[in-house]
Amino acid sequence: MTDRVVVAGAVVDRGRLLAARRSAPPELAGRWELPGGKLEPGESAQQALVRELREELGVEAEPGERIPGEWPLAPGYVLQVWTARLVSGEPRPLEDHDELRWLFRYELDTVDWLDQDRPAVAEVARRLPTGTAADPA
Repeated sequence: MTDRVVVAGAVVDRGRLLAARRSAPPELAGRWELPGGKLEPGESAQQALVRELREELGVEAEPGERIPGEWPLAPGYVLQVWTARLVSGEPRPLEDHDELRWLFRYELDTVDWLDQDRPAVAEVARRLPTGTAADPA
């Protein structure tokens, strides 16, 4: 049996990664993740990512490259991460989230990431510029 794919978006803007804090379910509430969700039947990973970012954040996004790797989630599910570029809209927490933050690479450890997102975020971080608060580049 094949694992069911969950896609997440590494939405990057001006060198910052978008993080979303879960509001549900209770066991995940208060922890941070890359926004995304499950593929629906007949949907490609890129189509699912566009749909999920629209539903969860109210934005239109364009998928980019797939981040190498797959990360196990609950039994029977695997996480795939794609870069994504905002095309229109300002991200807002609409579904399953109560707060969003744009994080520079040096800020990624300031939020409590879901355990299953940590290795994916580490892989994304390698693609972000390094820097400090005074000079993020």
